[in-house]
Amino acid sequence: MDLDFTDNFIVKGKFDIKDTKTEYEGKLKKKEGKKMLEDEKEKLRALQEKLYADGSKSLLIVLQAMDAAGKDSLIEHVFGGVNPQGCDVHSFKTPNDKEYDHDFLWRHYIALPAKGKIGIFNRSHYESVLVCKVHPEYNLSEKVWDSVDDFDNEFWENRYESIRNFEKHLSENGTTIIKIFLNVSQKEQKKRFLDRIEEPDKNWKFAAGDLSERALWGKYMDAYEEAIDETSKDYAPWFVIPADHKWFARVAAIQIIIDALEGMDLKFPTLSEKATEGLEDAKNQLENE
Repeated sequence: MDLDFTDNFIVKGKFDIKDTKTEYEGKLKKKEGKKMLEDEKEKLRALQEKLYADGSKSLLIVLQAMDAAGKDSLIEHVFGGVNPQGCDVHSFKTPNDKEYDHDFLWRHYIALPAKGKIGIFNRSHYESVLVCKVHPEYNLSEKVWDSVDDFDNEFWENRYESIRNFEKHLSENGTTIIKIFLNVSQKEQKKRFLDRIEEPDKNWKFAAGDLSERALWGKYMDAYEEAIDETSKDYAPWFVIPADHKWFARVAAIQIIIDALEGMDLKFPTLSEKATEGLEDAKNQLENE
């Protein structure tokens, strides 16, 4: 049974969202998947420690999805065991006035992980070509354009180019980038919305606006398809993971993350001969107290 899922979901070549699956149809069972996740979390913790000790590279993980696809719970279950000193999570909401006073990438640039760290973007710079494409009037808040008529094909091509250049620059300067789209079905989203309404301890997760956005499902799928197609590159690939089963999405995601870290050729620092001698002296001093 093939249990390495990384290559199954990477986007290479022309991307058509209609050809993707939202439900895992393999042989791995839920109980096995949960056990695998726990085992992989040990690997992730060890690799994160190595990344921190190496101190020359960073990892940026971009998470995008429709509402209720499981981004928050994936972060909780995949990264629950890592050292919080070496991992930063940023959840990007609607930009505030200060953020609108800068270009659309500014707030994301200042949130990038430092060398030695893992950074997780829960939503990201892609909102500018997703929600802002479905609702082009949102772009007017940037105070650069006068009318929604300004948001033509050339405008969106420039946005994709800006994103590609941004990510290529990061890649060339020590940041490994992986981008994950949790591909949930409209049917499963409906089920999860109903759970949020029916279970009192989940009521806070549901907002009336969720239904109006759900009604625009087709437009969002078109926006995701174009964004992923335009920006999945070797230096910043997209992975489209079936997300109707949260347990499976977590297993696939952690494998992708581990493979990225293993491919970074991380090394623990090597002490000089003088420093090694100092350790031996310190050991002798402690043992003779």
